[in-house]
Amino acid sequence: MSQNDWKARLGTVYSTNPDFEYTTDAAPEQETLAPGRQRLRVALDRRNRGGKQVTVVADFVGTEEDLKELCRFLKQKCGVGGSAKEGEIIIQGDFRDKIVGILTEAGYKARKI
Repeated sequence: MSQNDWKARLGTVYSTNPDFEYTTDAAPEQETLAPGRQRLRVALDRRNRGGKQVTVVADFVGTEEDLKELCRFLKQKCGVGGSAKEGEIIIQGDFRDKIVGILTEAGYKARKI
């Protein structure tokens, strides 16, 4: 987060001290676990998607950059679109078996739900 983010400082009283540092209660990003220690769940989801099926990879522990990198890798291997947000990878279509195989080959512990 930027040091000069005014939204994070709402409700803070103005200080005349030139050495004053604004601090926020931002949680530090969790360090990425090794692939062998990750326990990923691969599930099919149809809810709130207009009847379309998506494959959801959940329970990833790590940074947003590593999550997006894993998402990019899975999208390339499956040849479809998708996204990574809020700790989940969403791949368009029903690719549960293929994704479990890809993740297992990459060293992850993945199971189909």
